[in-house]
Amino acid sequence: MSVFHPDFYFKRVFNITPAWLRAQKISVLLLDVDNTLTTHDNPEVEAAVCDWIAKMNAAGIKLLIISNNKPERVKPFSDKLGLGCIAHARKPLSGGVKRAMKRLGVTKGGIAIVGDQIFTDVLCANLAGVTSILVEPIELESFPFFKMKRRMEKIILKNYSKGEDRWQ
Repeated sequence: MSVFHPDFYFKRVFNITPAWLRAQKISVLLLDVDNTLTTHDNPEVEAAVCDWIAKMNAAGIKLLIISNNKPERVKPFSDKLGLGCIAHARKPLSGGVKRAMKRLGVTKGGIAIVGDQIFTDVLCANLAGVTSILVEPIELESFPFFKMKRRMEKIILKNYSKGEDRWQ
């Protein structure tokens, strides 16, 4: 499997269930913010995401936000959700994952990164040796750089095996 291919794929983050995570032996989720939990630079969170976080917390799933964005964006958002965060994570490099493991007191086993981008979130997870979960972006970006990346992602995903056990 390519380092650009996700281990699993969900339409939205709130489609991931505690039961599914237990079946995969995943107990820690490192969550991207922009276009995963909310739209780009949006400080608000939809109710479905808040409910999902409450379910994850009740199930004992450890959650931590890990974002390439700046602390001024990430910290207020994570505080609103009652979650810890790592800003300037520099994904796809694995330093942010290592900081997250140290902060949470966990090892690689049982960790997954959830995000909407192949070249940051999925690649980071795969290079760090943790589970990668790709979700569809909430909203497609209008910036030329993102448009180019999304076109490249479509090419990669076209060649990805869509086995029923991987695409939820």
